[in-house]
Amino acid sequence: MPIVTIDDIKIEVPEGTSILQAARMIGGDIVPPTMCYYSSLKTSGGYCRTCIVKVEQGSAKDPRPIPKPVASCRTTVMDGMVVRNITSPENLEARAGVVEFLLLNHPLDCPVCDQAGECHLQDLSYENGKSETRYEFPRREFDPIDIGDKIKLHMNRCILCYRCVKVADQITDGRCHGVINRGEAAEISTYIEQAIDNDFSGNVIDVCPVGALTDKTFRFKSRVWYTKPLDAHRDCKKCSGKVRLWYQGEEVLRVTARKDEWGEVEKNEAGNADWICNECRFDKKEAKDWTIDGPTKVDRHSVISANHYEGLKMIKADTLRMMGAKPHGIKVELGEGALDPNNK
Repeated sequence: MPIVTIDDIKIEVPEGTSILQAARMIGGDIVPPTMCYYSSLKTSGGYCRTCIVKVEQGSAKDPRPIPKPVASCRTTVMDGMVVRNITSPENLEARAGVVEFLLLNHPLDCPVCDQAGECHLQDLSYENGKSETRYEFPRREFDPIDIGDKIKLHMNRCILCYRCVKVADQITDGRCHGVINRGEAAEISTYIEQAIDNDFSGNVIDVCPVGALTDKTFRFKSRVWYTKPLDAHRDCKKCSGKVRLWYQGEEVLRVTARKDEWGEVEKNEAGNADWICNECRFDKKEAKDWTIDGPTKVDRHSVISANHYEGLKMIKADTLRMMGAKPHGIKVELGEGALDPNNK
């Protein structure tokens, strides 16, 4: 099996492994970011170029470097290959340029976007982007449209990662949307007078890395950091029935598929993604419909982890106290990261 060195860390991987997959096997900060690659979708990757790396040595047999950065999701590992990601200033500068291109037409509407707090583009721009843009021309604009009775498309935010198109092509019964036009005029759209209407169409929402495709049943109801995610399941004849419930109080605000550390839908033992059907996603929003498996393990660096779970009680209690009201029915408990009730 080939041995590759990524940021001075060696790893032995199976034949045919990409640089990105090898980096994920190592884990940590050396893993390149991705916006279009999705391991469960065939032919994904190679569009956004955010996962570019510098190949310092092509292989043990041919030690010459590759002169330009390459997309790690589409480049296969060779024995003796030496790769630089975060240890290459040139590569980081090139990635910052890619991020700048992605943000050329993206609106600065994070405060009103439902994806805020779990947006991969937010993370990418914060970690790899620059503080300002050099773009001086008007951004392209599209009117929001409904591409289904429960799916809203904000084309202004779309970065043309093609994930939703591949989901519609590979896991739904009939693909009725795709990319039309070219260049700056390219957009995701449905066929004339057609709407996305099949049992697994809601998965286009889960794979969208930005706020272009949103759940109309959840729009403007809450921010993700005010919700409590719980893993749950039900006996569903259409899909795996494994979901993530997003609670606010006793109410289930939305239902999504479970996602792994890379933001992709979790895979089952057979290695296939556990996509969920529209019935589980949109129609089952009561606690009695589900068997709760337990709290979701949230990365402590994620904004979703803020004040979970006891901290939410403290914030509510402190807010009522500042308003001069008594926190009726609230049991004040100090959890990790909770506010100190004695700190007035």
